[in-house]
Amino acid sequence: MSIRPGDDIDPASGDVSACAFLETVIVPRAKDLGGFEVRRALPAIERRMIGPFVFLDQMGPAEFAAGKGVDVRPHPHINLATVTYLYAGEIYHRDTLGSSQAIRPGDLNWMSAGRGIAHSERTAPDVRAGAHPLFGLQAWVALPADKEESEPTFAHYGKAELPVIEGEGKSVRLIAGVLYGQRSPAAVLSDLFYADVKLGAGATLPLDPEYEERGLYITEGEIEIASDKFQAGRLLVFKPGDRITIKANSPARFMLLGGASLDGPRHMWWNFVSSRKDRIEQAKEDWKAGKFGTVPGDDKEFIPLPDH
Repeated sequence: MSIRPGDDIDPASGDVSACAFLETVIVPRAKDLGGFEVRRALPAIERRMIGPFVFLDQMGPAEFAAGKGVDVRPHPHINLATVTYLYAGEIYHRDTLGSSQAIRPGDLNWMSAGRGIAHSERTAPDVRAGAHPLFGLQAWVALPADKEESEPTFAHYGKAELPVIEGEGKSVRLIAGVLYGQRSPAAVLSDLFYADVKLGAGATLPLDPEYEERGLYITEGEIEIASDKFQAGRLLVFKPGDRITIKANSPARFMLLGGASLDGPRHMWWNFVSSRKDRIEQAKEDWKAGKFGTVPGDDKEFIPLPDH
């Protein structure tokens, strides 16, 4: 996805919670992008990142009429990985490496921008021909400082390739990293976890303090932690050190995310993330000069560099 300076969706603080192990609760504000709603949970005033996760957008849920869809024109990234995961619908990805890939529910698209890449995300013509849904999340993972200028890569992992832990009313699909004794096949460059969790009403799930930074973003239903209840559309940020038990008061779905703290602060401007401000300035000039290249199959238009 692409964002614009001055058009960020600033999340608001949530209700004060009695949970001693909660650092903060963030409530993203919704923004309508023309029949397509986006909620930005990260970055927020209260919390800029959780582990290496520096950006988290909820896309939809939306229902597009025939002929309508998503059209995110080619745009650039540096020094980060984009992580796209859908609950419903389909998005077609293309990038300057020549990657051309549809992503569907339960799949993972992992694009590591490294020193620089451009990509587009659109609704394919065959999907656009009829009414269709869209619901999912896109995250950005900052790369370690010594890996920021690595070669750009793109990898797609089908739903069947991602480990699933099931039983006692719970289903945990490990999208990336290591969690609950399982490891995702996705190639990552730092210690992290990212998991799609579904709990039946009354089911519980522990979250141990094995990672320094942990968050939970609720997309459906209501959960309870130590008698505090939280609805969909909340990002919970936990303090380190406590073992947490998550209970579903109704059928619920949420993302677990986090990992080791980053090796220093990150700067963000438009679609650029880096540990160095001068690198972002260089990326601006490179995009204006056309140095990122064109996206094969989607080279007729692009998103210009914002003027502020």
